[in-house]
Amino acid sequence: MNAINAYAAQKADQPLGPFKIDRREPGADDVEIEILYCGVCHSDIHTARNEWGATVYPAVPGHEIVGKVTRTGDNVSRFKVGDTVGVGCFVDSCMHCDNCANDLEQYCLNGNTQTYNAWSQDKKTITYGGYSTHIVVTQHFVLSIPENLPLEGVAPLLCAGITTYSPLKYWNVKSGDKVAVVGLGGLGHMAVKLAAAMGAEVTMLSRSPGKEKDAQELGAHHFELTTNPENMKKLANTFDFIVDTVSAEHDYNEYLVLLKTNGIMIVLGAPPSPAPVAALNLIFGRRSIVGSLVGGIKETQEMLDYCGEHGITSDVEVINMDQINEAYDRTIKGDVHYRFVVDMASLKN
Repeated sequence: MNAINAYAAQKADQPLGPFKIDRREPGADDVEIEILYCGVCHSDIHTARNEWGATVYPAVPGHEIVGKVTRTGDNVSRFKVGDTVGVGCFVDSCMHCDNCANDLEQYCLNGNTQTYNAWSQDKKTITYGGYSTHIVVTQHFVLSIPENLPLEGVAPLLCAGITTYSPLKYWNVKSGDKVAVVGLGGLGHMAVKLAAAMGAEVTMLSRSPGKEKDAQELGAHHFELTTNPENMKKLANTFDFIVDTVSAEHDYNEYLVLLKTNGIMIVLGAPPSPAPVAALNLIFGRRSIVGSLVGGIKETQEMLDYCGEHGITSDVEVINMDQINEAYDRTIKGDVHYRFVVDMASLKN
């Protein structure tokens, strides 16, 4: 393939701008995809601005990708030209470790290959992500998109959707369970939608009273302010599960005491600094605090099919590629409901 249009970060303190990248010609097991939409994840911002300290420049972010198949390799049997497909947070793994053998490629013991800013499995080339017109991916890591869902709303499912679906399924959230969600952003709004669809009684925990209406429209049954000490006392020993999606520094102990005996707090957000956890908050009540990444390929396809069956997509604001820097600033301010998605037609020229 010839050089294609992309948008890249050249330095941590510079805005993203137009850039040309080369995509490999499709091999026997590869699928070439014309990207139609790409979601904007907070991880894109961390990477572009080197906030995790590991960015290799130039960096082309984007791991919430939907598009159309344009070419396939000779060994590709699952997809054909014209199919609507998706690509999520990783595009390869070793495929032979215990985790890969059990459909847990996200936890590949030899290191999976992230969709951008990561070493390919050959350890020679750095990956470029979805802020581009095309991508070439091994067929195992390509996903089928349900025909009944709007593609712009599907794109964030490839990260925010599976990040919340995976722990809800793993810990068997079901009808009658009381689930609280902390943080009403890209992850939080998907946690509310999915937990409600699974039959749980969902409570939104927030510091912002202005978010009550949104939470209810997303499917939350209750809304509780966490800034009121008396309110927090009332909520003690209430929830079977708490899904914590907040990436800013905050006190986990404040929420652990809201769990019932044997309750589980699922941490999805990644604050920049380690947070202390009081052992007594775990011991008295046999409570657990756990973490979860995205799902493997099999589970991600299951999530997409589930969303297709239940008509679930992300709430998005569609932008052109040249609005990405403004979108980054707005995301940091929380000024988006609830995910920006780039229309890649705006990048063709």
